[in-house]
Amino acid sequence: MYIFSFEKLDVWQNSREFILAIYKITVKFPSNEVYGITSQIKRSSSSIATNIAEGTSRKTNKDKAHFLTISYSSAMETLNHLIICKDLDYLSEEDYLICREKLEKICNQINNLKKYYLSLEN
Repeated sequence: MYIFSFEKLDVWQNSREFILAIYKITVKFPSNEVYGITSQIKRSSSSIATNIAEGTSRKTNKDKAHFLTISYSSAMETLNHLIICKDLDYLSEEDYLICREKLEKICNQINNLKKYYLSLEN
């Protein structure tokens, strides 16, 4: 089986694991939030890895960096959802801190990869 370039990236692998963690914790959310914050946080967390994957297929390094910017923005959206979920007591302090730590690592990796692609443009 062929392994695509994005599958080899630590940042994509960490993002994928993060999505799985989000799906596991949202099972505990109130059922009336299925189409609300539960859906929102699942989509925004999935968008992090999706934009990393999509960006690696782009021709120019500038375009690749652009998709990493979108991925980073999805990470910020996800963080916002995590904060709200904690405020609403849908998320324990412990789960919040674990997710936040994972997300911070992913954000650092996204920024480092973006800097790398932009350095190749010069």
